[in-house]
Amino acid sequence: MNRILKTFCASILALLPVVAMAQIDGEFVKPRTGKFLLKNATVVTVTKGTLNNASVLLENGKISQVGTNINASDAEVIDCTGMFIYPGMIDGGTRLGLVEVSSVPETVDYAENGNVTPNMQALTTVNPNSEAIGVTRVSGVTTVLTVPSGGLFPGTAALINLNGYTPDQMYGGFKAVAMTFPSSGRRGRFDRRSEEDIKKDSDKALKDANDIWDNAKSYLELKKSGAELSYYPEMDQLAKVISGELPLLIEVNAASDIQNAIKWVQGKNIKVIFTGVAEGWRVAEEIAKAGIPVVTGPVQELPTRQSDRYDAAYTNAGKLAKAGVKVALRTDEEENVRNLPFHAAFAAAYGLGKEEALKAVTINPAEIFGIADQYGSVEAGKRANLIVSTGDPFETRSQIIHVFIDGYRIPMSNRHIRLYQEFLERSPGLKSK
Repeated sequence: MNRILKTFCASILALLPVVAMAQIDGEFVKPRTGKFLLKNATVVTVTKGTLNNASVLLENGKISQVGTNINASDAEVIDCTGMFIYPGMIDGGTRLGLVEVSSVPETVDYAENGNVTPNMQALTTVNPNSEAIGVTRVSGVTTVLTVPSGGLFPGTAALINLNGYTPDQMYGGFKAVAMTFPSSGRRGRFDRRSEEDIKKDSDKALKDANDIWDNAKSYLELKKSGAELSYYPEMDQLAKVISGELPLLIEVNAASDIQNAIKWVQGKNIKVIFTGVAEGWRVAEEIAKAGIPVVTGPVQELPTRQSDRYDAAYTNAGKLAKAGVKVALRTDEEENVRNLPFHAAFAAAYGLGKEEALKAVTINPAEIFGIADQYGSVEAGKRANLIVSTGDPFETRSQIIHVFIDGYRIPMSNRHIRLYQEFLERSPGLKSK
């Protein structure tokens, strides 16, 4: 009873900031749609070069026109002189919306009990009222993949746009089943298992994965044959991966585990995306040869081994890309997804390069997720997910001035900004005695 009461109270508290967010300087402000003409900007399209002194017309939630001579007398004109227009950034792996405060268990909802729960839908658990969403989107991140974690098959990830009243309104058109590939290494510095025990545990975990996979294959074959099957949602969801309906996100980090994962997927004829891939730089050529795209990160991270250089995580994305791997970036965060531009900045500075780093948070994740016809660049016909900034969004001195998500103009306010404004000039103020 006490737990139910605590959960109820936490739910009510989570809704309270939404009321506050509606009030900015005494005015009622919320995302609004319409027809907008962004004029006189430098448009960084990502896929079709950079356009100087150009304009972008947004209507019906889409990018209607991009060019230098756009006339739209019925549109709301936003002068962007001296500013830059970029596509909204995409974070390829987060727990945003599944966690409000990581230290408060009642607000953490990214893991289910059990080792095999692929049917657990991350989209269902997304909290559209999360304060972290407002903090994230004003930093230029408009879309994220929110991913469950915890078991061998912890659930189904979902792409969400960071605006909407319900999870379904936020859904971005991509889902994938998540898998945590069995590790053959130690679980940390406090892991005291012998080498023999580590190998036994690894072999058992891989056998379990193979047994589950074989069961799912049998389930799919029976389903195709028209057999009457009892309710088995776990196998039903895994069967969608085997049939090619859903991709498989394989979380794998150690070099030896990456090699094992490449062998494991061979011959399965499924859509695969590797995530994490912290030691991908050690086996980059093998990943490239296998033709498997990668969502790597966090970039601002410590090396996986004490013997590695300090910049191992910073250079990982660049070395993977140089080997020919299609690379996207992620923060792997729930509360600080707003830092995605700075993860990309580190990757750019340590070998990936500015142009490829921008692609790694825009068009590359869109291509990897199979949604490049809707996201990832400033092109007519795509979703109106755009940001307007004073400069390169990877630079800390640049300011994000406007954000548009699905054509909605997003208020540039959040809990952090409101608290800053509140305490900047306190009334009544404090007087020294």
